Amino acid sequence: MQRRLILLVPSPGAVTMAQLAAGTQAGTTYRARRHWARYRAGYLFLAPSAILYALFMIYPFFQSIYLSFNDWNGVGAIGDYVGLRNYRALIHDDLLWRSLGHNAIWVVIGTIGPLVLGLLLAMLLWRQPKGFTLFRTVYFLPQVLSPVIIAIVWGWVYNPVFGLLNQGLDAVGLEGLSRGWLGDSSTALYAVLAAAIWAETGFVFVVFLAGLQTVSKDLLEAATLDGANAWQRLKDVTIPQLANVITVITALLLIGGFSVFDIIFVMTQGGPNHSTEVIATYTYTEAFTQNHAGYSATLSLVLTVISLIASVVFIRFRERGAE
Repeated sequence: MQRRLILLVPSPGAVTMAQLAAGTQAGTTYRARRHWARYRAGYLFLAPSAILYALFMIYPFFQSIYLSFNDWNGVGAIGDYVGLRNYRALIHDDLLWRSLGHNAIWVVIGTIGPLVLGLLLAMLLWRQPKGFTLFRTVYFLPQVLSPVIIAIVWGWVYNPVFGLLNQGLDAVGLEGLSRGWLGDSSTALYAVLAAAIWAETGFVFVVFLAGLQTVSKDLLEAATLDGANAWQRLKDVTIPQLANVITVITALLLIGGFSVFDIIFVMTQGGPNHSTEVIATYTYTEAFTQNHAGYSATLSLVLTVISLIASVVFIRFRERGAE
């Protein structure tokens, strides 16, 4: 009796799972190589910035989170792990709530002020009148200066002995209003805020001036023919077309209002009697004066979270309004 040996040979069209997996992996590798070859120059150009961002932004952020759970004086080895004790201390910290209130005042006035003044100046120079280049340069000049220089100059303006403000009030017969503006608890915060508004208005003005170039003049002419006055044209035609510009500027001013530090520190260092203390200056004091680095890291995280929430809420609110 003959026995037949039958061999099962796969047909040429059959593909095993191993071959399919190998082909998929080869295809992925090929696409990855093509992607790298195509965008290699871009990645190489971005690499230095990415490294610096990771080194000076991402790493300090996570380091602050770690420090907020520790009791550390800022010198030597990191101290004992204290869990949420620093976060619980925030609730009962009266100076923190006072500083947060000053930040709220700064955000409201420091956002509305530059927005209104910048838009007004941009509208006045929109038609590029005679001297347009000179006015544009003069209005934008404060933005070029360092905040430290602005703080020093305005400190001279507010000086109670030789300051231009008091001398101007005396010259017009308002001697009773003269005072040490930065030494008076009732006026110090608003005096510093006025200097900051003066510095930020130039930036807002230039951005609005660029945004006005995209406003449809045909719509303005049609509104004029329909009998709309200047206020109605601004409210119903111009501002709606500047919605995206207003959103960007407001978000930047909001973040700046919560993180303001340099101009206050140079002019008043949070005084007198903490009347100009904001979260950033309070954080600095806790870290480098009181040597409470762990609690200072907790304050910095609070500042980051507040700025992030305020920006996201405003942008979402603005997007819903646009819809």
